[in-house]
Amino acid sequence: MSDSGLGDVWLPVAIMFGVLLLAYLGMWRGWRRRAGRHDLPELVPAPPVADLPPARLQSGARYFGTTTSGDWLDRVVARGLGARSTARLSLSAEGLDVIRLAGSFRIPADALRGARHDQGIAGKVVPPHGLLVVTWQHADHLLDTGFRLTEPATTGDDRTGRGLTETHNTWIRSISKIAKEHSA
Repeated sequence: MSDSGLGDVWLPVAIMFGVLLLAYLGMWRGWRRRAGRHDLPELVPAPPVADLPPARLQSGARYFGTTTSGDWLDRVVARGLGARSTARLSLSAEGLDVIRLAGSFRIPADALRGARHDQGIAGKVVPPHGLLVVTWQHADHLLDTGFRLTEPATTGDDRTGRGLTETHNTWIRSISKIAKEHSA
C-alpha cells in the first residue's frame, strides 16, 4: 500500500477552483467591456406603479433583452438592459413603461420608432411571431427591445381572450400609431 498524503487530494481540487475562478473573472471582464462599448446615457426612469398614466394597453411579459437595431446578436448590457427578467408593460400616450425588478425604465412616446414580430433577439430564439420587438431611439443609439408577452393584452379591466399572436398585433399597431404621431 502506498502512503498518500493529504496534498495528493487537495492539489487537484485547488487547481480546479483556480481554473473556475479565472473563467469567472474572464466572463465578468467581458461583460464589463461589453457594457462600456455601448455608451448609453441614463435611461428615462419609469414612474412608480401607482403613478403610471392611464394605459392604452397592459400586459405581463418576459423581457429578453435589448440589441442595437438591425443586429439581433449585438446585445446591449449597459444600464441594466442586458438582464433578462419578467416585466409588466404599460403603453400610454406618454410612452412604453417597462416595469421589472432588474430595473424599470420608460421609452418615451417621441423615442418610439415602431414595433414588429420577430423570432429572436439577444441570442434567444422562439417560435415564429413569438416576440414583440420595439424599436426606439435613445440618444444616438437606435435600439431593439424584445418581449414575449405572457398574457393577452388588457385595456382597462376587460380581457380580450385572443391568442398571443393577435395580442402582439394589437401592440404593434398601437406602438406604430404612437410612433407615427410623434414623427410628424
